[in-house]
Amino acid sequence: MKRPLQVTLLVLSGLGLLHASLFTDLSLRFVKEGMRPMLVASGVLLLVLGVAEAWSSQKPVSDDDDADGHGHGHGQDDGHGHDHSTVPRIAWLLFLPALSLLFYAPPALGAYTAAREAPKAVAEQRYFDPLPATSPIPLTLTQFTSRVQQDHKRDIGGRSVRMTGFVTPDKGADGWYLTRIIFTCCAADAQSVKVRIHGAAALPANTWVTVTGTWHPGGTLGTSSAPAALDARTVKQVAKPVNAYTDALPLF
Repeated sequence: MKRPLQVTLLVLSGLGLLHASLFTDLSLRFVKEGMRPMLVASGVLLLVLGVAEAWSSQKPVSDDDDADGHGHGHGQDDGHGHDHSTVPRIAWLLFLPALSLLFYAPPALGAYTAAREAPKAVAEQRYFDPLPATSPIPLTLTQFTSRVQQDHKRDIGGRSVRMTGFVTPDKGADGWYLTRIIFTCCAADAQSVKVRIHGAAALPANTWVTVTGTWHPGGTLGTSSAPAALDARTVKQVAKPVNAYTDALPLF
């Protein structure tokens, strides 16, 4: 690849990373919040390399620089009939991800992804703190699922809870899913946690809502046979959180 194109690619990539991680929240669609500083550092490094490459290309080239010390200049032919003066067509594809970060970010993961994968298995938990006396109780989707399927004291039964997530429709079945997608590291390892909602009409897919209700009976509460499901009393549309790929407590 010719030097001007190398410089352009380095600068565009650096600007794209800074745009996604420093000047906007686009990076949170792809990686966890904790990786943001590394993206910023990478963007700065690419810009520095691009500037350094551009500066070095402005230095005058002497005749000695074009010769190998034996009077043989290094042309664009390597002596085997291969001309390296043109850019391989495949190299132009490198510009696509750089430009996409600046002008067209891929859509965030949402209901389409969640509907096509099994819910994330919650970690085994042996001990649960007593539930607070407040009502409704703010819980994450993971906390609710753990209480329903692993708390042998069955404290969650009959208690009003409140959770926030986005809508994942479930066509051909009763109810819909309140969903969270969770990043362990980045979008490549994303997993979803879902709670089925009964008794309320589904809003459009990917709409963020806070749902208040009580556990929907089924199976044996406190065992794996109990469904992670809720009989909804209220469903309120809310703004999408900035860091959407965590299983956080309700916003209010």
